[in-house]
Amino acid sequence: MSNQELVVLGQDDGGAGCCPGLLTAPLEEEQAAELAAVFKALGDPVRLRLLSMIASRAGGEVCVCDLTPAFDLSQPTISHHLKLLKQAGLIDSERRGTWVYYRPLPATTDRLAALLTRPAGEPLPAVPESAR
Repeated sequence: MSNQELVVLGQDDGGAGCCPGLLTAPLEEEQAAELAAVFKALGDPVRLRLLSMIASRAGGEVCVCDLTPAFDLSQPTISHHLKLLKQAGLIDSERRGTWVYYRPLPATTDRLAALLTRPAGEPLPAVPESAR
């Protein structure tokens, strides 16, 4: 298990956006490292499901007590996965009494979506015959 800190996208840029779209310009080394940390957080099926459960919840937030039963994992393991999503800037939390409530942070997911979106009207590149 890695003890690396995950960098929140746009943390140092005053919210002006992290980088041009991946499909429109090559990434700088620092940008690629920051994005890799976020994609690494999303690269685990449990974390991806947790983010989906949090983001799709009516009301915009969900109690950890509602997340844990959906998995065949211990509560500390779920808490660890939630911590990594939070460090990546994908979710935030608030403690209320004994429970913690999680909510998505759309700014990060919006940046990822913008990064992976082709500008409107731009055709998709042809797939080489050898890649089919």
